[in-house]
Amino acid sequence: MATADLTRQRLVRAALELFAAQGYHETTTGQIARKAGVAEGTIYKHFQSKQHLLNELYRGAARWAGRAAEEADAAPGPVRERLQGLAQHLVAGAVQEPAVMQLYFVDRPAPLLDDKSREAGRDFHTALERLLARGKADGVVRPGAAEVWAGVWLAVIRQALERVLARDWGESSPGVRQSIDAAWASVSR
Repeated sequence: MATADLTRQRLVRAALELFAAQGYHETTTGQIARKAGVAEGTIYKHFQSKQHLLNELYRGAARWAGRAAEEADAAPGPVRERLQGLAQHLVAGAVQEPAVMQLYFVDRPAPLLDDKSREAGRDFHTALERLLARGKADGVVRPGAAEVWAGVWLAVIRQALERVLARDWGESSPGVRQSIDAAWASVSR
């Protein structure tokens, strides 16, 4: 891998960890550079600004979440099992890559996002809505807008993700199982 690519990866990891730990606004480009082991000006060789860096991070997280939702939508089996699988995948992501999950599911930096980031974020929601629409067609999800039920389901799962990210719960915690069951109960007939 080229030195420039390695430097970019170090900057991305440093920014991701700092944004998750102390927030976007409290993180300075100097802190990112120090954590990555580079001069502050190096950031601007790879990113136009701190906000551009945030958008790159967000799009990466959104693409990961979107792929997980697309896979759940395309998987065989009952909608309930596919939603449970998606929720478990998100919880596993919170354990393996907490900063990524924090950025996408908890911090939700909407005012700072550019159009490309907003579009990437919509891909996850669109796949989730499609999956819930399939459940409506199968008669297992409540009548009403799939968009609303996607928001309800995600709100319950987000609560579990926040507890896992705070290390209050582990991946196999009873609270995680209860949350996944509650998410289904909140949208099912």
